[in-house]
Amino acid sequence: MFTDPYAWIEKSLDTIHRADWYRSVQTIDGLPGAVIQLEGFSLLNFASNDYLGLAGDQRVINGAILATNQLGTGATGSRLLTGHRALHRQLEISIASLKQTEDAIVFSSGYLANIGTITSLVGKRDLIFSDKYNHSSLKNGAILSGATVVEYAHCHIQDLREKLEQERKNYRKCLILTDTVFSMDGDLCPLPELIEIAEKYQAMLLIDEAHGTGIFGENGAGCVEYFNCMGKPLISMGTLSKALGSLGGYVAGSGILIDFLRNRAPSWIYTTGLTPADTGAALEAIKIIQEEPQRRLNLWKNIETLKNLLADIGIKEGVVGKMGTSPIFGIPLKDATEALKVARQLKEQGIFAPAIRPPTVNTSRLRISLMATHELQHLQKLVEGLSLILS
Repeated sequence: MFTDPYAWIEKSLDTIHRADWYRSVQTIDGLPGAVIQLEGFSLLNFASNDYLGLAGDQRVINGAILATNQLGTGATGSRLLTGHRALHRQLEISIASLKQTEDAIVFSSGYLANIGTITSLVGKRDLIFSDKYNHSSLKNGAILSGATVVEYAHCHIQDLREKLEQERKNYRKCLILTDTVFSMDGDLCPLPELIEIAEKYQAMLLIDEAHGTGIFGENGAGCVEYFNCMGKPLISMGTLSKALGSLGGYVAGSGILIDFLRNRAPSWIYTTGLTPADTGAALEAIKIIQEEPQRRLNLWKNIETLKNLLADIGIKEGVVGKMGTSPIFGIPLKDATEALKVARQLKEQGIFAPAIRPPTVNTSRLRISLMATHELQHLQKLVEGLSLILS
């Protein structure tokens, strides 16, 4: 007797509800910014990855409009068929210039960039070492590659070293994967040490600069610039959808690497090219971050201010390490139920700071992300609300 093959879905959803893991969308109206209109209410926005406030900048919007007027709404095909435009190449050259690499390649999303790059570089006879807290795109790219995947303890160089010593000799190629800024905790990878260990064990190193591009370094080139590692042999991936206020992903590196990816990365070869609008917006955003370092300085001023305000009410530690390392502040809470409760109470006070729960993270927390366009009174209101709720 056959049963309904879809019956398990309802049971699974029920389990998700009972664990307080259920998720649903919330509708934002109008332009993004430090203050947003969310389901009819005006709220201070501490949930955005738009760190420099460029997604609503009129110049970036105009860049998208101009490209759309000139080139249409879609690329119409893969880059190797009908989807390539001169604008795409301009963006790739601009990214390579920012990152000070020989070349760059633009994908239609950051997720596609990671999946396509990892599956091109390694296969079944190879080995991947992946930080335990890496983003889903890195982890899934590793799985899809078919390589043997070994996780090392979060940012733990000695654990990585010991595992490399034990396993590296048994495999053909080796790839180390890490975020530079970890999206849920806000801490940074030990990049100089990772570069050193990759060289010692003849391993490739792919870093995900999604939350570092535009924010770190004197010119906004990311953690590679921040750690003074420009020009080192590595694969630098990032997104256009966070500090750059657009959509898409990129990989920057040597000319031969980028040429290889154009010929082997399935998520670049077999998908439609980035839209003209996204491409034009990203080009304008890169121009702005190079010409207006004050935006980055404002962001770091806000980071320091919030760190001090939180310390004043007794919050000095995040989920991982000290707060204030990046624009991402993770405030640990007891469990998913408590996280949802605190987020709801903040929302009632006009503050949007989302609860992050398993399975996205191991421990529930509020994830607060700062923008260059936050004002002092915004930060003060957030801390006042947290003090009232958590006391």
